Amino acid sequence: MKTLRDVPVGATTKVVKIHGEGAVKRRIMDMGVTKGIDIYVRKVAPLGDPVQVTVRGYELSIRKEDAQMIEVE
Repeated sequence: MKTLRDVPVGATTKVVKIHGEGAVKRRIMDMGVTKGIDIYVRKVAPLGDPVQVTVRGYELSIRKEDAQMIEVE
């Protein structure tokens, strides 16, 4: 399983599935990260947390733990 954490900087990928449950999954989906959407990885902080991505035309910073719950192609 490939997650958003595995995508290199400068690459675009498509969301396959969001793992997890409850409030955390709902929060990720509320930020616009849903199945089938394209995500462009802009930057990764020096220590790997957070990951800055572009989704639905806006910038979003996602924690490492949350990025690992997003399965991508």
